[in-house]
Amino acid sequence: MGWFRRVTGTHLLLSLVVCLPFWSHQPPQDVEAATPWGQDYFPNTPLVTQDGQSVRFFDDLIKDKVVAINFIFTGCSDSCPVETARLRQVQKILGDRVGRDIFLYSISIDPYNDTPATLKRYAEKFGLGPGWTLLTGEADDIEQLRRRLGLFIEGLENGRSKDHNLSLIIGNQATGRWMKASPFESPYILADRLGNSLHNWKNPSQLSNDYAHAPPVRPPSTGEQIYRTRCSSCHSLGDGLPEQRGIGPDLLGVTRQRDARWLVNWLKAPEQMLANKDPLAMLLYEQYNRLAMPNMRLGDTEVAALLTYLEEETQRIQTPAQR
Repeated sequence: MGWFRRVTGTHLLLSLVVCLPFWSHQPPQDVEAATPWGQDYFPNTPLVTQDGQSVRFFDDLIKDKVVAINFIFTGCSDSCPVETARLRQVQKILGDRVGRDIFLYSISIDPYNDTPATLKRYAEKFGLGPGWTLLTGEADDIEQLRRRLGLFIEGLENGRSKDHNLSLIIGNQATGRWMKASPFESPYILADRLGNSLHNWKNPSQLSNDYAHAPPVRPPSTGEQIYRTRCSSCHSLGDGLPEQRGIGPDLLGVTRQRDARWLVNWLKAPEQMLANKDPLAMLLYEQYNRLAMPNMRLGDTEVAALLTYLEEETQRIQTPAQR
């Protein structure tokens, strides 16, 4: 994706949640009169789910709900799989709240190819759980919806290019509070906004901690930034928590298990290695549910920084603590 390819790991790490001016300062019971972000603002776009069910965007998907909405297409080979994998982590953190008081929606920008059956196969590949709906529809309707949500890039998207805005929209329609967020944000931050602040934004925090007692922040290396923004959606690095286990292999020790030249080629052009039937690439593809490794558009410098970080973390974790 054009935007994704131009953004460095540093920029992605700093791409924190940006609040849109979608605010209501009235009690929830007065929301229809107090906020403009109701049915007169959002188009009631007709869409079709991965199960072939016809729905309306406002009436069936977002009315009185806390939601996260993004736009993808299943033929994407770089950023969309990473975005989907990150939201999968968010879903695992939120657990059974997804589908109960939080709802996730991924809408295709390629409705000509993304039929309901195609979307269903995509959901199955990624192991998406209940409460996360994939949708398609008419191309003109979807473009109008993207424009209304502020997720259409004028001058870049012309119907032929699949470059598109990679931001998420998260919000609580009942309160009129909406935010734009990066899908490459920490899954815990995204889960907290969906599961806490969007529900309880008027309630004062019960935490008594303050910045005076906050621990110092360790500046991440370039390799760590790349790992956290581009790799950690799909991979873990010796992490033990279930929600941190990715849809790809754990990377702890990978610099010692794989040939260095193979790793460089794999990180720079995984699709070429799959096309050439590289034995190890094909083995990984079959082993991990036939999910292709996305091309993260890493250059030589970025690849070197990432591999250095992976080796440093392997050394740190696997080296016994000095007594």
